Amino acid sequence: MNTRKCVVLFLLMFFGLNSLLVQAQKKSKNKSKADTKIEAPFESPKLVVGIIVDQMRFDYLNRFWNQYGDGGFKRMVNEGFNCKNNFFNYVPTYTAPGHASVYTGTTPSNHGIIGNNWYDKELDKEVYCVSDDSYASVGTTSDAGQMSPFRNNVTTMTDQLRLHTQMQGKVIAVALKDRGAVLPGGHTANAAYWFHGKDEGKWITSTFYMNELPKWVVDFNAADKAESYKKPWTTLKNSNTYTASGTDANAYEGLFKGEVNSAFPHDVPALWDANGQYDLIKATPYGNNLTTDFALAALEGENLGSDAITDFLAISYSSTDYVGHMYGVNSKEVEDTYIRLDADLERLFNTLDAKVGKGAYTVFLTSDHAAVDVPAYLADQKIPAGYFKTSQIKEKFNDYLKYSFGTTDIVKNISNDQIFLDHKIVKNLDLGLEEVEKQIARELMSYGIYDRVYTGVQMWENNYTSGVSYVLQNGYNHQRSGDILMVMKPNVIGYNKTGSTHGSAYSYDTHAPLLFFGKGIKKGETLNRTEIPDIAPTISALLGIEYPNGTSGNPIVEVLE
Repeated sequence: MNTRKCVVLFLLMFFGLNSLLVQAQKKSKNKSKADTKIEAPFESPKLVVGIIVDQMRFDYLNRFWNQYGDGGFKRMVNEGFNCKNNFFNYVPTYTAPGHASVYTGTTPSNHGIIGNNWYDKELDKEVYCVSDDSYASVGTTSDAGQMSPFRNNVTTMTDQLRLHTQMQGKVIAVALKDRGAVLPGGHTANAAYWFHGKDEGKWITSTFYMNELPKWVVDFNAADKAESYKKPWTTLKNSNTYTASGTDANAYEGLFKGEVNSAFPHDVPALWDANGQYDLIKATPYGNNLTTDFALAALEGENLGSDAITDFLAISYSSTDYVGHMYGVNSKEVEDTYIRLDADLERLFNTLDAKVGKGAYTVFLTSDHAAVDVPAYLADQKIPAGYFKTSQIKEKFNDYLKYSFGTTDIVKNISNDQIFLDHKIVKNLDLGLEEVEKQIARELMSYGIYDRVYTGVQMWENNYTSGVSYVLQNGYNHQRSGDILMVMKPNVIGYNKTGSTHGSAYSYDTHAPLLFFGKGIKKGETLNRTEIPDIAPTISALLGIEYPNGTSGNPIVEVLE
């Protein structure tokens, strides 16, 4: 065979083999595609657990770190994602706006929950955020159950889950406070339950959700679990180890009726009748214990997380707020309350591992607001701080109104650091609203007690993007808010001289923890700024559901796998 024929034969063999190889590769790829399952662009945990810790400052994570066990806060930090630079982006920083903002993914400017209570301009009276006398109480003969979420103008992530699953995914919300359960549950919750103390000590609800309590709730109430917490409040650990707090008895802490000093132990049985009976439990860590007991009963009674359709359990721990208000940020009582809450979280997570499955549920934890150090304590440390009451300027301010406008009736209401004007009187006086607002704002600034004062017209006409004006505008609702907005100086509060409070735009009230862990959550942390309205779109993106309809936040992309 000559050389030319050999070359031709070789080329035919080569290209023939190569063709066979290409065909084999194509078949292999096609088979691989057929065998590969295309993953959904979202995670479907069996259960989402949303936890709000009332009045929790971000620094409590670090301050009490060495006192925590491995299965509560530390587990969330070590196994999950920690947003270290998380802030409320509105004022006022109160319980109701906080719970609403976490679950709606927006601010009071949209959802309309502008306070715990506020002056209703249409009704010309003060209203409570979730009160609704068109519904009746369930589980009590008192009016404590006449509640609904109707004042929330938008949907929640819990609403969107219910809609997405054709109402098959269950939503159960639990808190000592009615507003801490009603607002997270949203408009479509299967149930929201809260604790009615006084002489009853029962978990109750509203006919908005149901006409009678389910058997598991009746059984829980009949078991007198609340009664078991009628016991002295002593420290869980040796009080000498509570070095992250101030002295045990001091002038900055409040007293229960009947106490002579604020030191441990607190004799709950002896203080019972003088301090509201079962309501006293709320102001001790036992209120959080009771909340966990009831949440676990709900998990079991409602079979949450038992199938592939995602359920939602919303838990709000309220006792941290009651204790903070009574004893203040720097108290051993607050430290003990968080040590005990950490143990409750471990108990909750261990039960979820056993009943739902480790890695089969997703949890987030945040707060509804933080709190200021007791101003009297700060002042003693030579830090600028103080107290203020509207009554201090009332006479001077009324004289100004009479001199400038001929009547004090031009002001209809002063509440939540806002002034509501009577627009009819302004018009009858042939005055412009903008000029009246400016005049009053200038007058208030001359008193030397406010850091700044803004007008409603400023909130209407400007688009603020940073600073105090930004958070004020996010808290300003065009239908419900006032005409003049007053901002106190840092560490100045209108409150008792003992205990802590909250409500301002400053970091001590707005810097809150935000932890995620479980199914679909990365392990890590970020110092990038996140804001409270980012939580709902993050969880919604994880679940692959539509965002709440008023959402102004954004998903935190670093959190999600």
